[in-house]
Amino acid sequence: MSQPLSRGLGSALLARKSVDRIVADNAAVDTHDASHGAGLKRSMGVVHLTALSIGASLGTGIFVILGEATPKAGPAVIVSFVLAAVTALFSALSYAEMASSIPVSGSSYSYTYATIGEFFAWVCGWCLLLEYGVSIAAVAVGWGQYINELLNDIFGYQLPETLAAPPGDGGTVNIPSMVIVALAALVLLGGAKESAVLNTVMVGLKLVVLVFFCAVAFTAFKAGNLSPFAPLGVAGVTAAASQVFFSYIGFDAASTAANEAKNPQRDLPRAIIYSLGIITVLYCLVALAALGAMRWAEFGGSEASLAKVLASVTHSTWPAVILSIGAVVAIASVVLAVLYGQTRILYTMSKDGLVPPVFARVSRRSRVPAANIVIVAVLVGLLAGLVPLGELANATSIGSLFAFALVNIAVIVLRYKRPDLERKFRTPLFPVVPVIGVALCGYLLEKLEAPTWIAFGLWTVVGLAVYFGYGIRRSRLRAREAEHA
Repeated sequence: MSQPLSRGLGSALLARKSVDRIVADNAAVDTHDASHGAGLKRSMGVVHLTALSIGASLGTGIFVILGEATPKAGPAVIVSFVLAAVTALFSALSYAEMASSIPVSGSSYSYTYATIGEFFAWVCGWCLLLEYGVSIAAVAVGWGQYINELLNDIFGYQLPETLAAPPGDGGTVNIPSMVIVALAALVLLGGAKESAVLNTVMVGLKLVVLVFFCAVAFTAFKAGNLSPFAPLGVAGVTAAASQVFFSYIGFDAASTAANEAKNPQRDLPRAIIYSLGIITVLYCLVALAALGAMRWAEFGGSEASLAKVLASVTHSTWPAVILSIGAVVAIASVVLAVLYGQTRILYTMSKDGLVPPVFARVSRRSRVPAANIVIVAVLVGLLAGLVPLGELANATSIGSLFAFALVNIAVIVLRYKRPDLERKFRTPLFPVVPVIGVALCGYLLEKLEAPTWIAFGLWTVVGLAVYFGYGIRRSRLRAREAEHA
């Protein structure tokens, strides 16, 4: 029911949903749904949660970004990956503390709601919808390109451009990208545990493929290829670090699964830290193997840099085919993991009354928000199939950085407001770590180009219209406050 603005607008915008209320509401929903055979089912352990975060991160980045970043840093791109990981680590530590303190599925949206206020929580949630929705579409487009390349390598056949590219990119509709979104939605509709098991298998397969790449590439390793190590100096290393940072986005995906985790306070922090550590080690190993096998100057102008390395080492096409299969699986698992995350954030926002209740309806049979999954899949599928993304894809980065910054701020606020709160994990060197996390996010935001800011500005205007036209008037927090006024 629509609520009148019975108190000052400023107070309404900054209204906070207490941690105790968030946890209590979540527990009440769990108890009610369990007794009625509905609601989300707690079925994920730390392995599934870690795989979910790896699945959301490890995909297009390592298969494409190495070829784009190496010309900027030379062999020192290995250091760039480490610097980017350190940057991500500051936010990851804050995510881990918040996940152990507020174990609900809203991720940074819920953390912001509890510490800064409803309006900023809405902004954060809206940023997450941009980040997740656009990234799914962008990754789906990349999956379609790899499928076409794989078809060409194996069968000598490719889909005609009119069916493999959107309008504006030489085609009519990108069928493969729409297909992968639809397949991911079907998997999610089958149930959370089934989706988690399949994602874990896919993550395992792409890890095996990247280990295979390292094993082959290291047979041709030449130390001389790493010299000069930093031909473009510190500036080149930092420029490449800014670019490869976005290969780490997704480590927070486990925090969207809190309502389906068996022991969220214990397992969510572990999954976030484990996934970031595994991804960092793998990125550095792949970069070292590739740069040791092929001189850095030969990386320019090729997005399929890993396949190029294997071709130069083996003088054969079959290793590249195996790598392409790995790329197809890797990107498919990203679509699955990120689509899962977006639907769970919408589920939590719907529970709070800020978006329509259809997004919180849970199927009794599969115990997943079925209508939510279908609606998101249709919208994202249309975006992937019909819209040339271009600069809009960069909006994924700006949405992520805003969310990361808000989580770092939330840790500081919650430590001072609720020092008594039980925390299974505490961010070390407080408050230095979260302050540095905010500063690093601000630095990377400042480096984004004008078209990205324009796209973000337009998205924000739409979000404000939705919030003031719908969310603020149907907020369950405000309705509860009105009842007790």
